[in-house]
Amino acid sequence: MAGHSKWAGIKHKKAIVDSRRGKLFTKLARAITVAAKEGGGDIDGNPALSLAVQKARDASMPKDNIERAIAKGTGEGADADALEAVMYEGYGPGGVAILVEALTDNRNRTGSEIRHAFNKAGGNLGEPGSVAYLFDKKGVVVVDGEQYSEDDLMPAIEAGAEDIVADDDVFEVLTEPSDLAAVRAALVEAGIEVHEASVMQRPKTTVPLDEDGAVKVMKLIDTLEELDDTDTVHANFDVDAEIMERVAG
Repeated sequence: MAGHSKWAGIKHKKAIVDSRRGKLFTKLARAITVAAKEGGGDIDGNPALSLAVQKARDASMPKDNIERAIAKGTGEGADADALEAVMYEGYGPGGVAILVEALTDNRNRTGSEIRHAFNKAGGNLGEPGSVAYLFDKKGVVVVDGEQYSEDDLMPAIEAGAEDIVADDDVFEVLTEPSDLAAVRAALVEAGIEVHEASVMQRPKTTVPLDEDGAVKVMKLIDTLEELDDTDTVHANFDVDAEIMERVAG
């Protein structure tokens, strides 16, 4: 997971590129709408919605946009029923397992676009269940390991976190998905700057890659993330930190 975590941390530290802000807000709004549709519009009573709204706020999404997305999910939008969450599974270059979480109103379109991305990269899209067993669904809070020590993160354990994992220059605070919001809140209350807090598919095992393999896998992941319907991409590759800096930089 080292390379993948490093990649996630680097990307999160970079400022949001203005030209992509509109696409990002669209994806965040979709996530909010689906969460509200599935669990109701009460942020405090719907953990998935609370997380989706927090991610939107972290990205400086306007309050009005957030409220409209919630309203759409709770029935005030005619197209809310068409949106659904779909998971796609496949293998990328080097045998790397990849999970793609998508929010779509047209499974055929989304499936076709994702299959094309895999095929173009020399990978292949698999059947449901072909990859998911290689991952565990966990809440993950990413904190700068150069700024804080493990002792600084003890409030997370007190709030229900399962473990704290050091990974290159970041810490990953692991939780059950249902505890993620409470753990994040405890860290923020303790004055800890959180780089990222999300529910991830964390790999049970990883596939080591050299620089050439890392470039190919990152190109596929970037292509998948650029698709309008893609919400999150998870992968089980492991790459040396120096190589990841060059690839991500």
